[in-house]
Amino acid sequence: MMARTKRSRRSYTAGEWGRNRVRVFPDPKTGILQIEWRENGRRLTRSLKHRDWSRAKQQADEFAARFNGPRPGDEQKAEPEPLTLETLFDIYREEVTPTKAERSRRYDSAAMKMFLGCFGRDRRPDTLSQRDWDVFIRERRSGKVGPSGRPVSDRTIEYDLRFLLAVLNWAARSRDEEGRLLLESNPLRGLRVPREKNPTRVVLTQVEYEGLLQASLGMDWRFRVALVIAHETGHRIGAICQLRWSDIDTEAAVIRWRGEHEKTGYEHRTPVTAEVLQVLEEARKRNPGIGDIPLLPAPKDPSTCVSRWLLRDWWQRAEVLAGLERKRGRGWHSLRRKFASDLMNQPLKILCELGGWKTARTVLQCYQRADQDQLRKALEDRRIARS
Repeated sequence: MMARTKRSRRSYTAGEWGRNRVRVFPDPKTGILQIEWRENGRRLTRSLKHRDWSRAKQQADEFAARFNGPRPGDEQKAEPEPLTLETLFDIYREEVTPTKAERSRRYDSAAMKMFLGCFGRDRRPDTLSQRDWDVFIRERRSGKVGPSGRPVSDRTIEYDLRFLLAVLNWAARSRDEEGRLLLESNPLRGLRVPREKNPTRVVLTQVEYEGLLQASLGMDWRFRVALVIAHETGHRIGAICQLRWSDIDTEAAVIRWRGEHEKTGYEHRTPVTAEVLQVLEEARKRNPGIGDIPLLPAPKDPSTCVSRWLLRDWWQRAEVLAGLERKRGRGWHSLRRKFASDLMNQPLKILCELGGWKTARTVLQCYQRADQDQLRKALEDRRIARS
């Protein structure tokens, strides 16, 4: 099997936005350096036919100098090139997106492609209006817009539009090399974002968990290890998939959760329970290794981590083996909600540290859910206190 080459985000820019901006970057497939510039409003790219980074930077400087227009202070000042939505996304992708976690970087690229397909690459962002907002909501909701081609919930649409608002707000606070704001203001500011009226936030019950745990005995060992770690740590399955043996300290009973694999980009360490240590010992027997070897290797390629999609399929199979009726929203994330609800009596600061939440607000709004027994106990405690 051919090894996958990690896409490089290395790039070098010369010149100034709106005048003589030039960028060099490696082709993600071949590694051969490319040069990119704009001419008469069109983006042009050609190959430099080599991989010498120092030489490419010098070529970019020379190329930008040939297109150099009037300097600030000259008698006739060059008019800036109108900012298009594509150019704005390019600037944001170059300056802001790299600061985010890996999952957020992938989402940024997908969302930019989606909005460019909906509004047009040459659309000026300052001309966006309520009509564009409504069209996007309607077509995204029906599945006409989006990578999947299927209808999506209002929760997904809300997430998409908040990304667009974040880009426009950033542009309204950022200036070019001449000190001009990229956008005078956010043209979509104040518009109403659709919200899911009754979001499905299923909390896995203890009985259901025990059923899945029993079913895991007859399944691939990776599923059982992932199931126990998810239940005992409350972390996302995406982060669990990416764990490597170098992240595990069995002597100290601690797991390191890398920021690039966390949705929030928050790197942290958490203690683990005896149940986790037990399945880690099982994983060590099945998959011995040290360093950056995956804790849960892919069945067909042990050098890579198991995919979350395969674990999703295993979850559905485990539900069948456990005799559980299919329920929308009951998946790996329902274990994260169970973790937050099980520890409801703990201080929120402790819970956030254990589960990797950056803010307590998210826990209260989306994860913790009191069951009937907890509600009745609270009323009984109140009655005892009053009497």
